[in-house]
Amino acid sequence: MQRTEESQRETYAASGQTKRDLDYFREKIGDIKTPEQLVGDFRLLRVALGAFGLDDDIGNKYFIKTVLEEGTTDDDALANKLSDKRYLALSKAFGFGDFDTPNTALSTFPNEIAAKFTDRSFETAVGQTNDDMRLALNMRREIGELAEASTSQTTKWFTILGTPPLRAVFEGALNLPTSFGSLPIDRQLEEIQIRAESVLGTSDPADLGSPERSELLIQRFLVSSSIEGSSGINSPAANALVLLGGR
Repeated sequence: MQRTEESQRETYAASGQTKRDLDYFREKIGDIKTPEQLVGDFRLLRVALGAFGLDDDIGNKYFIKTVLEEGTTDDDALANKLSDKRYLALSKAFGFGDFDTPNTALSTFPNEIAAKFTDRSFETAVGQTNDDMRLALNMRREIGELAEASTSQTTKWFTILGTPPLRAVFEGALNLPTSFGSLPIDRQLEEIQIRAESVLGTSDPADLGSPERSELLIQRFLVSSSIEGSSGINSPAANALVLLGGR
């Protein structure tokens, strides 16, 4: 995958349907001034949601319109109340509820969203063959962005816990039990930091964007996923996980 990924991405981005969708988005998004206009155009909404991994919400137009209208600056805004932080990223990116003039008016906006859509759509296509690989590709991209964000360690960890694809990779890589999700959120934060320090050598998400640590995360996640489909702790996958740093 690593050897051929770049060429595969280029081929995918140039494919008929993807190119048509992005050409349409680039042409039309500058005319969109309100959330109502966006959710009223199926093709534009499909790209907008796809760019943030929210494709399955294409039918929830009223919900998405509310997320976009309320913005992110008010603590009581819907996007800030939702545990899934992808909605917060969506609302913040479009800026309908945060600014008098939304970000759709910016000249750089179409290409920024198009790049996000291409990345996630490619990952989704990979996931049709291997969903674990989709999650791994998503993690590698998002952890780099998160590591560079100018937010606190706590905020970054809450983002990881509140972003389902990222959370899935961390839970697998750190071998967190299925009961982990039933803990109070503050306890989840404490436990994942302790496990990250033990397994990855750091509890600071800013350090996880390095190639070495992100690769270790991916390796451990993929091996852990293999263990679920294998039998017993003496399987090759289990032995590989021990070599990667133990369970």
